[in-house]
Amino acid sequence: MEHRKVETIAIKGSPRDMKKWLELLLDPNIQFPGESSEYRRARNELLESERELRRMNQQVAAQRRALPLGGVLQGDYVFESAADGSQVRFSELFAPGKDTLVIYNMMFPRWSQDPRAGAPGGETALLPLVEQPCPSCTSIVDGLEGAAFHLAARINLAVVAKTNPDRLGIYAQERGWHNIRLLSSRNNTFNRDYHGETPEGEQLPVLNVFSRDEDGIHHRWASELTFAPGGDTSSLDPIWPIWGALDMTPEGRGEMSHRLLNLTERGGPAS
Repeated sequence: MEHRKVETIAIKGSPRDMKKWLELLLDPNIQFPGESSEYRRARNELLESERELRRMNQQVAAQRRALPLGGVLQGDYVFESAADGSQVRFSELFAPGKDTLVIYNMMFPRWSQDPRAGAPGGETALLPLVEQPCPSCTSIVDGLEGAAFHLAARINLAVVAKTNPDRLGIYAQERGWHNIRLLSSRNNTFNRDYHGETPEGEQLPVLNVFSRDEDGIHHRWASELTFAPGGDTSSLDPIWPIWGALDMTPEGRGEMSHRLLNLTERGGPAS
């Protein structure tokens, strides 16, 4: 698999005048065609809740940014590139001038008790189901693939999986992943050290953030809410766009929303 270097958007022109832009957006008397007074009252009440949620999100984001440095990186882990099988050290994941690294641990192989459908075709579909990738993680990486082009201007981004690099590279071709950096962690302990793997070897979905400075590489944050009592994978929602879209709809996510995450062809309907 040939890995295409991510090209960032060229910086042209000048920054927009945010004061003028926000003035353009302001419409305190907003209404839509045909709405009832009952709808407008309820919508205004919801608007207040949405404003409070925005405030809380901003507060949590500020707390996250203000965290003190975490532990020093356990070691300069050596990964294998899904693009060409070459060895890549953890320290080499930091590009010049970019001192933040975000790593998503993809479950490939999937949870051993996951009965959802496997890959719809290609070489990955020939693997035993237990050795195939997780549908949910696939959905997340589908989203990151599109965002990687834009994020490359600010941060370093990588996806790590325990499977061998050839399988990961083939799956990337099947999914149309070209922008995101994919690495195999099969020969190191990164997954286990940073809570992407159980003691029994089951893979786990986790997002980790690291930063680099003159004192070395430090851990900064992880999606720990997943592991807290009553936790789930909603701590990954900020990088998982499908749930944000469904949350806007009358149907919501639905009790059977996991059906959406079968490994369908990218862009195609579930069968």
